[in-house]
Amino acid sequence: QVQLVESGGGLVQAGGSLRLSCTASGRTFGYHMGWFRQAPGKEREFVAAISWNAGRTYYADSVKVRFTISRDNAKNTLYLQMNSLKPEDTAVYSCAADPYGSISYDPDEYDYWGQGTQVTVSS
Repeated sequence: QVQLVESGGGLVQAGGSLRLSCTASGRTFGYHMGWFRQAPGKEREFVAAISWNAGRTYYADSVKVRFTISRDNAKNTLYLQMNSLKPEDTAVYSCAADPYGSISYDPDEYDYWGQGTQVTVSS
């Protein structure tokens, strides 16, 4: 089994930066990984995804250029570097792991989820 724990969330002013981390316990060989977010009263939204070997990355249009997803498989850790943050980025950010198939933006393809970390961007 796989357990995921996020960290790095907090309060930041508009235009600032944060780096989120997601550390996995258990075997994750071959897993694709992704970041999703959910704001109060809104649907869960895809943010970014990365393949096992980090050869392919995908981003939502709303965060492209500003956010960068990366991973360190030796440390079983996934990262999300967030720059030029905007108030509309405020949400709970969760990491997820997908054991099978191709890299995906569909949350239904991910089998394991962390509890999330709060990101709040003030204006």
